[in-house]
Amino acid sequence: MNIKCLIIDDEPLAIKVIKNHLKEFKNFEIVASFSNPIDAMATLKKQQIDAVFLDINMSKMDGLSFVRSVDLKPIIVITTAYREFAIESYELNILDYLVKPIPFSRFLKSINKITQQIYLQRDKNKRNITNTDSHIFLKADRKLIKVNFNDIYYIESLKDYIMVFTAIGDYLTHRSLTSFTEELPKNNFLRIHRSYTIAINKVKSIEGNLIEVSSKKIPIGRKYVSQVKQIILKKSMKD
Repeated sequence: MNIKCLIIDDEPLAIKVIKNHLKEFKNFEIVASFSNPIDAMATLKKQQIDAVFLDINMSKMDGLSFVRSVDLKPIIVITTAYREFAIESYELNILDYLVKPIPFSRFLKSINKITQQIYLQRDKNKRNITNTDSHIFLKADRKLIKVNFNDIYYIESLKDYIMVFTAIGDYLTHRSLTSFTEELPKNNFLRIHRSYTIAINKVKSIEGNLIEVSSKKIPIGRKYVSQVKQIILKKSMKD
């Protein structure tokens, strides 16, 4: 299993330390290193990056602002000289928080966390591909409700909750859109915006950057536009 990484830090010495640590792990590939997060964004869009080692205090953009601005997030490990951002970082689902200078023994623990999470994610993706289930259970109104995949129109993110819009009713449940989308059949559902995932076969029309599903016109996120239109049009041609 090859794990592709980026290093983002405005201190050359800090980048050197992380590179030297990573050399000990043959399955970790350093794709690139950057002195500011803005330059790293293009690489994240073009390539599948598994993990990012990210400094916080940088001149052009701080690390936490970078995490908030990225829609498709890889695993993030913070590498910083400041302890006071730890709580805020974990609220952003940061995997680990390393305080400089980073000893190899502490770095090893982070590598183990990354490896374990990627194994779990890749295993889940394999199971999703072969998943023959026709439904999912939602925890709503203090009970588990069975919802058929074919009944789902779209899902909207509402901060710590999601609203699942279906042919038989709408359900509010305490989930993240990312985790819920990962449990849906990949061939039938598509993330089109940081706040929306849709059922591809429920699309009525595409007008500019708006997709009509049921009676709702949903915006396509700027970062999703080309991929979304390509997938939906390709799917419709097959059907």
